[in-house]
Amino acid sequence: DVESQKERVVTEEEWLQKWEMGNIGFHKEQGHPLLQKYLDVLLNGRSGLRIFFPLCGKAVEMKWLADMGHSVVGVELSEQAVKEFFSEHSLPYCEEQVPEISGGKMFQSTSGNISLYCCSIYDLSSSIVGKFDGVWDRGALVAVNPRDRQCYASLMINLVEKNSSYLLVTVSYDPNKHKGPPFYVPESEIKSLFG
Repeated sequence: DVESQKERVVTEEEWLQKWEMGNIGFHKEQGHPLLQKYLDVLLNGRSGLRIFFPLCGKAVEMKWLADMGHSVVGVELSEQAVKEFFSEHSLPYCEEQVPEISGGKMFQSTSGNISLYCCSIYDLSSSIVGKFDGVWDRGALVAVNPRDRQCYASLMINLVEKNSSYLLVTVSYDPNKHKGPPFYVPESEIKSLFG
């Protein structure tokens, strides 16, 4: 029964406040074990991929994949999170405005293999960020407001190449006992969203 969460809305201000207050229990210092376990599924024998991290926060996996020779692109609402990512990994970066996105910024490692967009994910399009060979969705779909899932899924489908790999992590629990996020997304809904 996902009806109990259907109308729940977490505002952009609430997400920014989580970062400001350090209320980021969703951040994993060591990276996610499922990415390590299913890395071969994501890469599918390919090298030099463009990998997308929706709602990336300061995910340590971004540097890990970049160090393997992949190009990483993330999007995050919190500028604090983006700057903490570069700082915590001692990565020099440059910052520039994204003309197509009002108030949008892009932070890029000076090596060029990590680009993090600071804006709403819904401001992105393939004309701005290009297309991707892989997606690591560790906490994005479950963080998106339930009413926005269709819009989110459409964007993700639009951002991936035909032969891409999409790794998605969800959580399973009784949605009547927790208001979310993370939100409960039943498998049937995932199938209807992504086909």
